[in-house]
Amino acid sequence: QVHLAESGGGSVEAGGSLNLSCTFSMHSSGPKGWFRQAPGKEREGVASIFTDSESIEPTFYADSVKGRFTISQDNARMTLYLQMRNLKPEDTAMYTCAAGGLLSAPLDSHFYNFWGQGTQVTVSS
Repeated sequence: QVHLAESGGGSVEAGGSLNLSCTFSMHSSGPKGWFRQAPGKEREGVASIFTDSESIEPTFYADSVKGRFTISQDNARMTLYLQMRNLKPEDTAMYTCAAGGLLSAPLDSHFYNFWGQGTQVTVSS
């Protein structure tokens, strides 16, 4: 059982930045990702990353965050990061990290096995 813990959420004005972190209790195979859910909306895959057999780390992003968000990981520290720039009010949501996803559908939350508790991000206009 992999335990995940997020940190770094908060409140910022539109155009601001936030950095989220997610620490893992143990190494996990498969994609790792960030998801978000706003009140009244379905959970949305934001970004995903995994390490392939050649230690290349492909990344995937939702169209709504491309060019603004960057996902990265530090396997030695078992930590996943999400750098968020030029934040918009529509980015307001509970952000949750997850592990154990499916390589063919890295932004599909249904395939992820392990989840953190989430951290709130609020962007004011």
